[in-house]
Amino acid sequence: MRCEEPVKIMEILRLWELGHSQREIAASVKCAKSTVGEVQRRSREQGLGYAAASTMTNDEILKRLYSRPIGIKAKLDIDWQVIHDRLQENRRLNLRYIWEESLRSEPNSLSYSQYCRRYLRWREAAGKDITMVQERKPGKELFVDWMGDTLDCVVNTVTGELFTAHFFIAVLGDSSYPYAEAFADEREESWLLGHVHALEWMGGVPGVVVPDNLKAAVRKPSYYDPKLNPAYREPAKHYGMAVIPARIKKPKDKAPAESSVGWLETWLLEWLREQRFLSFEELNRTIRGRIKELALRPFQKRIGSRQSVFETVDKPALRPLPAARYEHAKYLIRRVPDNYHVEYDGFYYSVPFTLYKQPVTLRITLSMVEIMNENRERVALHPRRSNGSRYITETAHMPSRHQHQRQLNRRDGDSYRCWAGTIGENTEFVIDAMLRTQYIEENAYRSCMGVLQPGKRHGSDRLEEVCKQARSMGNPCYATVKSLIQNPRSELKPTKPLPLHENLRDPAEFS
Repeated sequence: MRCEEPVKIMEILRLWELGHSQREIAASVKCAKSTVGEVQRRSREQGLGYAAASTMTNDEILKRLYSRPIGIKAKLDIDWQVIHDRLQENRRLNLRYIWEESLRSEPNSLSYSQYCRRYLRWREAAGKDITMVQERKPGKELFVDWMGDTLDCVVNTVTGELFTAHFFIAVLGDSSYPYAEAFADEREESWLLGHVHALEWMGGVPGVVVPDNLKAAVRKPSYYDPKLNPAYREPAKHYGMAVIPARIKKPKDKAPAESSVGWLETWLLEWLREQRFLSFEELNRTIRGRIKELALRPFQKRIGSRQSVFETVDKPALRPLPAARYEHAKYLIRRVPDNYHVEYDGFYYSVPFTLYKQPVTLRITLSMVEIMNENRERVALHPRRSNGSRYITETAHMPSRHQHQRQLNRRDGDSYRCWAGTIGENTEFVIDAMLRTQYIEENAYRSCMGVLQPGKRHGSDRLEEVCKQARSMGNPCYATVKSLIQNPRSELKPTKPLPLHENLRDPAEFS
């Protein structure tokens, strides 16, 4: 028989003594007629009347009417505190396992439903489910997390397949002012970049950032001494923030983030679900616009909106952002090969050739590749490459002979014409003729270089005069210029008249 509430028992006793029938009493206290009869029976057996019950506490009334026979006393002597402690200490245990374990020693124990009901009743009485009001200090805490839900909403313009978007969120503690950003993955770089963008969105720096215990943030969880990921310490130092991870399986430690995740999954993700975007940049522009709209919506149980409370309470308490934005960096050690280019992620970055065979340190950020020597001095700085040519070379890093060869390799027909034009009209004519006579222009590049290089040794005037002779001879080519340069006697001289001789005939005779 289920125990009735003491208030109902006293009302049943009062109406019973006034002479009302069981049916009338049942209708008045809103219980079954059989329940009224059971209470009357127990009261007669215990000699309990309304006057005596009025002077007793609720526990005394229940103990008087519902005391158990000695045979099943063990059912009331369960130490729920011990059971509760076991559940808290071992996450693999559950209440059903402990109940089945108790059946082996006490076959006449409570049923599972009664076991659960009494444990929950004990939890309520012991205050285990009572929550503490958390007063968030303005501008102090920033709660960060990944949303559990993802969306396939970014279209690959080449293949047409859909990329999955993962959503990073950040929420300020007092105002619950949100920030959200979509990434292609949940890797360390995305996690840290989300923090940087969130702080810029807020326009300031809080005192504490509260992450979950994911690997990108915490290497070894512990309430008293958590071991942070070294890469996570760098942005914390840069912005002057403390990192205090939430306790494992304690969602109330980061209640603003948990509630904001559910709120954004409804009002942001559901709104995005049927949309398609051509890039993550386009998706994030849409997200920022939607977040601005949602932040203006009024609170249901609080005056104002997330935007208004943020502007008046949280934002004034934030510290200013540092002058330089934080960039996440990786450090790698490489030994310089014979081509003086060190590799990272499939691309090769040049260093001074004098460092051949020496170790260098690469500091890689999202935008730059910095290279330092053994003395930690910067020897090269390159923009980080993700497409295009695999070799990124700075001319100053090359030996002189390599610089010369590189300069030659970069010349084209127009550059050879321009070079020849600085020497003279005839030189330009010869070079242009050599380029135009080739079906593929590149075939004449080395010949053009062979014509123009002697100008450095013999002087521009000498080269211009030789090219004039080659032009007048109707044979503007490398071989003619070379022959004229090497044999000055082959220069054209004024024609002398032939001597008179009886064997010579007049040219008019041949016409």
